Amino acid sequence: MDPRGAGPSLLTKLGVGALTCNSAVAAYRSRRDPASLAFVAAAYAALLLLLRSLRGLERAPPVGWGRGRVKAAVWALSTLLTAMFASRVAPLVPAAVGVAVWVMAVATAGGGFWAFFVAA
Repeated sequence: MDPRGAGPSLLTKLGVGALTCNSAVAAYRSRRDPASLAFVAAAYAALLLLLRSLRGLERAPPVGWGRGRVKAAVWALSTLLTAMFASRVAPLVPAAVGVAVWVMAVATAGGGFWAFFVAA
């Protein structure tokens, strides 16, 4: 975010631009596979919502109901993205590695929950 609080910084805009270009290329390559196209669209939408939620978390007051709701949204979106990517990676690797991918995904989601809601 811009130090003056006016809006996104140039680096943020460049990052979102790169994400948009990458997603557009991935969508183009997936145009004949509806499941892959849906995955690209859902991941892009979830990432944009996560960025918006993180900005809301930066602006939320330190204590209050609103901050808790934004933290819940950030955790839910990051958990969704973790599960989405694990579901795409796990079938491509040997079974033992696939199990490790899911264990790490669950540990990441659990650790995020603990950090946001238990330890805070």
